[in-house]
Amino acid sequence: MIRVEIWSDVVCPFCYIGKRHLEAALKQFEGRDRVRVVWKSFELDRNAERGSHTSVYEMLSKKYGMSLEEARQSTVQVARRAAAVGLSFDFDRVVPANSFDAHRLAHLAAKHGLQDTAHERLFAAHFTEGLRIDDLETLRRIGVELGLDLEEVKTVLEGDAYASDVRQEEKEAFPIGVRGVPFFLFSRTNVISGAQPVELFTEALRSASDD
Repeated sequence: MIRVEIWSDVVCPFCYIGKRHLEAALKQFEGRDRVRVVWKSFELDRNAERGSHTSVYEMLSKKYGMSLEEARQSTVQVARRAAAVGLSFDFDRVVPANSFDAHRLAHLAAKHGLQDTAHERLFAAHFTEGLRIDDLETLRRIGVELGLDLEEVKTVLEGDAYASDVRQEEKEAFPIGVRGVPFFLFSRTNVISGAQPVELFTEALRSASDD
């Protein structure tokens, strides 16, 4: 069995692009039936404001000390990379968000065998649909869309379930060299950091298969 662990944040555009690159590599990989993908929580900004009313351009401008136009142009390049792998990013609609509760929802989904589906849905909600993924009502709707029980979703989101799991995975990341995401770890041996070309994912899968 090849275990691919992915430290990722659902508000990270390159994590979504990297997901597509891994999926493309898996389609080409003869041993794909022996691959298990496990998503790990990572927050790019633990202190991100909840219920933000700023645009993604304003957020990037403040964070990186660039003009609004420079921030807008930087997203154009990212959107082009996304489009190349079949993704539609609409940064005019993207709402900066605190991703902690979204990660907790993904952990609940994992309990029911829906981890990958949950990450895909949360990525699309954030980057394509412009939904507020730190809004509890939005997360409840997403949970139900995934096929989760509404009452269980409400109990999780209104309490602190899976909070320690999110923190533990973030704590686990630092000693193994995770400084940014996406970070892919293949059977605890081979590493890919960032949304690298599909060929590198294919090579990593083959190398992990040989180990």
